Amino acid sequence: MSGVIAVLGFGEAGSLLARDLVAAGAIVRGFDPAVPAPAGVTGAGSDGEAASGADLVLSVNSAKEAEGALRASLDALSPGAVWADLNTAAPAVKQRLAEIAQPQGIAVTDIAMMAPVPGKGLRVPMLASGEAAGQVAERLRGFGADIEVLDGPAGLAAMKKLLRSVFYKGMAASIV
Repeated sequence: MSGVIAVLGFGEAGSLLARDLVAAGAIVRGFDPAVPAPAGVTGAGSDGEAASGADLVLSVNSAKEAEGALRASLDALSPGAVWADLNTAAPAVKQRLAEIAQPQGIAVTDIAMMAPVPGKGLRVPMLASGEAAGQVAERLRGFGADIEVLDGPAGLAAMKKLLRSVFYKGMAASIV
């Protein structure tokens, strides 16, 4: 991987990740229907336009938009491109994305951000799982990301985040 990174969604997390990628020297193109592209990011008119020609797509919109963004981008993606879903979604959603993309030759990586992004940006601790997790982690580490690869399918990173959340919330409730 060495070309354009597309970022879909410029909410709190997406805009900070895109900003840090640009600051680290990445070529970033992106789309969000409600938020303008951050400085240094080439804005696009749709998910598909942003994803066109990108070798890595970071979907950072919302769990409810995750499948729609992928479907809107499939025809624009080149075989061999990697779709990384960073949305806080159930493991089953991440698995479904992998099933949808696989026939098109697109690998899906599930990335779980393990802390709030503000104040950390691209250096937020992340877990990655799925077919191209190692490839995505290597690419993002080159821009300063803090990302650990889990050996398993898309959905495993989301499951680990969910289990950790349940554990810590349960522990906090017990203490209170």
